[in-house]
Amino acid sequence: MDYFTFGAEPEDVGSRIDVFIAENIEELSRSGVQRLIEEGLIKLNGSPVKANYKLREKDIIDVEVPEAKTVEILPENIPLDILYEDKDVIIVNKPQGMVVHPAPGHTSGTLVNALMYHCGDELSGINGEKRPGIVHRIDKDTSGVLMIAKNDVAHQSLAEQLAEHSITRKYNAIVFNGFQEDEGTVDQPIGRNPLDRKKMAVTQKHSRRAVTHYRVLERMGNFTFIEAQLETGRTHQIRVHLTFIGHPLLGDTVYGPKKQPFHLEGQALHARVLGFVHPTTGQYMEFEAPLPENYEKLLMRLKG
Repeated sequence: MDYFTFGAEPEDVGSRIDVFIAENIEELSRSGVQRLIEEGLIKLNGSPVKANYKLREKDIIDVEVPEAKTVEILPENIPLDILYEDKDVIIVNKPQGMVVHPAPGHTSGTLVNALMYHCGDELSGINGEKRPGIVHRIDKDTSGVLMIAKNDVAHQSLAEQLAEHSITRKYNAIVFNGFQEDEGTVDQPIGRNPLDRKKMAVTQKHSRRAVTHYRVLERMGNFTFIEAQLETGRTHQIRVHLTFIGHPLLGDTVYGPKKQPFHLEGQALHARVLGFVHPTTGQYMEFEAPLPENYEKLLMRLKG
């Protein structure tokens, strides 16, 4: 199964739940959502729901999507940079270039393959065999800190914190162009790009509120080193928002210029800080992943 958790926000109030889910899970049609509701695979605040239910603010929607097994995912002895681990969670520093979970074309060498080898049967089963333990993800070409649940109770707790936007997520990015201001906020809705379903965009149609806070760390001529903090967590949010305000990420050929300097392999984006309330102890915990060596070298080069 694939598992999704959504938190209803003010702009979602009044929307039918079947319409809302179909707009936010690309592979599901409205009729497909209705079948899942009939099968009891969609829960509203932990209870069954009808397809014509109209959302209220702060509703929590849990969706389980049955998925046909396409390939057997095997444990692989791939080194992991583990920042923290206990019986409930494991925090890793993902290298740039590593895919988080298997997908067509990436069935081996992923973080899930490595976790299955390291953790054995300890990963949560909520997401099924395709992405066990994975609560959230970062792009293949984004490096940095990522949390993984080792049991279903931990998974549910972390997923709810994500839905409530209570998890601390700070990124470092190198972007094109200089900023006049030292800090700011981008509060623009993000949805599927109507011209390219593989991309996201700032759009008013079938979109959800997205908020990114940023502050300048260092100005380097035609480039700027910044910190971006997510208030919400939409797909490609930082990349889309920064491009929208005229500061695409260095190395991002999807949302930025097709011709890029320095021949980077992927965007200069690093998930540096992750903080959350521990599912068992209730204590707030925060972890930091240092900048990768190639990122540090790029900064030195830009500083001249």
